[in-house]
Amino acid sequence: MKVCTQNFGKGAQKIDVYKKLGGYANTQKILFGLSSFEVIDLVQRSGLRGRGGAGFPTGMKWSFVPRGGKPVYIAVNADEGEPGTFKDHFLMREDPHKLIEGLIIAGWALGARNAYIYVRGEFLPAIESLTSAIREAYAANLLGKNICGTKYSLDITVHRGAGAYVCGEETALINSLEGQKGQPRLKPPFPAVNGAWNMPTCVNNVETIMALPWILENGAEAYAALGTPKAGGTKVFCVSGDVKRRGVFEARLGIPLMELLESEEYCGGVVGNLKGCIPGGSSTQVLTPEECKKANLDYESLAAMGTMFGSGAVMPFNDTHGIVEMLNTLGKFYSHESCGQCTPCREGTGYAKRIITGIAKGRGHDGDIELLESISNGFTGTTICPLAAALGAPIQSYLQKFRSEFEDAILKKPNHAEARLTDDYRPEGWWE
Repeated sequence: MKVCTQNFGKGAQKIDVYKKLGGYANTQKILFGLSSFEVIDLVQRSGLRGRGGAGFPTGMKWSFVPRGGKPVYIAVNADEGEPGTFKDHFLMREDPHKLIEGLIIAGWALGARNAYIYVRGEFLPAIESLTSAIREAYAANLLGKNICGTKYSLDITVHRGAGAYVCGEETALINSLEGQKGQPRLKPPFPAVNGAWNMPTCVNNVETIMALPWILENGAEAYAALGTPKAGGTKVFCVSGDVKRRGVFEARLGIPLMELLESEEYCGGVVGNLKGCIPGGSSTQVLTPEECKKANLDYESLAAMGTMFGSGAVMPFNDTHGIVEMLNTLGKFYSHESCGQCTPCREGTGYAKRIITGIAKGRGHDGDIELLESISNGFTGTTICPLAAALGAPIQSYLQKFRSEFEDAILKKPNHAEARLTDDYRPEGWWE
């Protein structure tokens, strides 16, 4: 069963094609006959949870938004900066009208008159597709004033980001949307109460919003039945790495990991000998081959295994890849993407990266592994946003499950005295 990708490859970028496929029909027939609270109840009963990574129940999130006072805004998080994640890019490019229709549903439920789609600036094909679809929707009286002859009005704006990973965090996104520096805010207050321009703001992922038209058409119970007892629906997975067929695949929530990787319907099998798998994006804890055989792709199952479902970015890798170099790549990314607001993140991620780089280049020292463990333990709960923890989680899991590779890399190091004279270990080189 396809919920979000059913129109892929059918030319649904054009409104005429989208309508022939059933688009907008139920919004006009059903939506405006329901109260906003009935729509929220529908979404709550469906079991839809946020598809951006946090997995918070969508209907419950909507219920937190105050009514009857200040204007309410909707912000769609289409920044998608998590390494290995590319589903939203394809969803927007292939089926932009479904996102628009989902926003009409969300806007009616929340009483919002303005919605913003915050898109990563490099996603030019997706931005062009969205912009064209929004123009068509305005021309068809599906956006703007008095939608479909009702008294409800909604405007949608596409806002291009400037490529900062941290703007995937909802409060940093809001700051950037306002024209400020993209840095996370302290919470509380939460965006649902005090968000963009100090107004109630609901931030949802692209995939979350695009599930709404299907729920409206088929009902909450039908959507809930597609998933697990604690989370309804399907999931759009983006699979990269050592498999025969990489790409975007929609499957039932809770599908076994190995079925996704080996089934001909999806990835067609692992290339080479499976060494491990990152199950939900680069910030999630790695799984060993034995764990992969037991893993189901849903929130609770992966949490029970000590990792996270994340954004659904599945990255299997074979034994041709070195764990130290993989972690070194992550260290470079996360230290570079720190916004610099919090000391543990600003200094700690860079410090961790330099130690990992030293090990990867054969300049490791006795005690480096223990030092990395100590540094990464200090990332969780000490910063405004979880960027530092997004590096800390892989550090801890890679060291725990592939410790011997780090030990071997350290044993192959050159003379200690020579290694300590390199810039990687000089305090004055820390800012480089």
